[in-house]
Amino acid sequence: MVEKNYRLKTFLINFNVKRLISGILLVSAFWLYAFEAFALNIISDDESEIFLQKIIQPLFKAAGVRYDSNNIYIVNDPSLNAFVGDGNNLFIHTGTIINAGSADELSGVIAHETGHIQGGHIMRMKLKAQGLSEATLASTIAAGAAALLTGRSDVAVAIALGSQSSAITNMTIYQTGEERSADEAAVNLLNKTGQSPAGILAFMKRISRQNTLNGIEETPYFRTHPVTRERISFLENAVRNSPYQRNNKSDGEFSRVQAKLFAYLEAPKNTFRKYPLGNKSVPARYAQAIAYFKMLQFKQALQLIDGLIKEEPKNPFFREVKAQIYLETGEIKAAKAEYKEAVKLLPASALLQASYAQTILEDNPSAQEIQEAINILHKSLIRKPSGFAWLLLSRAYGLKGDDAYAAYAAAEYSIRIGAFDTAKQQANQALRKSGANKQLKIKTQDLLSRLSELEK
Repeated sequence: MVEKNYRLKTFLINFNVKRLISGILLVSAFWLYAFEAFALNIISDDESEIFLQKIIQPLFKAAGVRYDSNNIYIVNDPSLNAFVGDGNNLFIHTGTIINAGSADELSGVIAHETGHIQGGHIMRMKLKAQGLSEATLASTIAAGAAALLTGRSDVAVAIALGSQSSAITNMTIYQTGEERSADEAAVNLLNKTGQSPAGILAFMKRISRQNTLNGIEETPYFRTHPVTRERISFLENAVRNSPYQRNNKSDGEFSRVQAKLFAYLEAPKNTFRKYPLGNKSVPARYAQAIAYFKMLQFKQALQLIDGLIKEEPKNPFFREVKAQIYLETGEIKAAKAEYKEAVKLLPASALLQASYAQTILEDNPSAQEIQEAINILHKSLIRKPSGFAWLLLSRAYGLKGDDAYAAYAAAEYSIRIGAFDTAKQQANQALRKSGANKQLKIKTQDLLSRLSELEK
């Protein structure tokens, strides 16, 4: 579901092994291991993800690793951590993004995690942790392949192998040799992509200092990626021998992402402490606008965001924030106009498309406008399927008077929030109302098959 209060275009859903389904945005992985007492909150934000893509894509290419933009997951967690899962899926804590000293530091962390993917450390780690053979693993994958049928996003099937459940940190602790191997791979990948290893060195030193001050249990990254003197020495030598210097060209864009995440996730008083009103930089004004928005001081928020739009009229994310402000104040037509402009500026954004469709549906739409919203939502679902878009699509078909498709879309949404019984009822309703629509019948029967597999 969309986080209603501040609308960061977020989907914050618990990762729960008991339901064997979660709201984590897992696209192409066969599975993820889930454990009780562990939760992941995944944030989906175009601006942050686009920036991360710019870092990740060249590193994955250099590593010979398959890349998909949907392999990136931002975890709403203030701690410093990052980890990888099966299917080349990379999870980055908001704490790592917000607290990184530069874009180079973040790139270094991602290069290191890419090294783990390249080295096959994740699979070997899981096999050892569960005492499984590769043959056993292969059979389990085959048994869990139905997980992919749940859809490309908002859903991950959590397959717990065996009866032994442990904390995820224990599952992601790397061996010393694997850490050194990932460091070597990171240096190689950074050099291949024209980047200095100085960023990863700075990050490792930051982690080491923090744990010296706070204790090892304070930093998850330290627990899962032990920082040793030998690793620091290796990276120091790599920096000395690298032909590349630190690149600060991305720091401006990175600072905006940091400011945006901080402002949405922190209390306004903390935002103004970090970005005081005397700071007139673009990232600071961006954060201040969001803080005012959260405080319901819409006039001040609009003044700041209008100033940013005047300076950068082609920035879709400033338009997005302005649209959110209008939506919260009930100015639907104004919100719709801003989302429409944002979609023009970034037509590939599934999230902006869904939000634009939402404003169309909120604005007493005509039959033609309802159909426009339906068309937009179908495009959004093709680009990046989400429960939010399915929910809106159900509403749109309901307004159109197409009860069969409305029930089908509602069932797709229910699957994505783990409400299997409700999904089954809605799917059966869609079948009853589908009449002579063979295409809908086939789609609904497929949905019921997915449900049957998930309930086994």
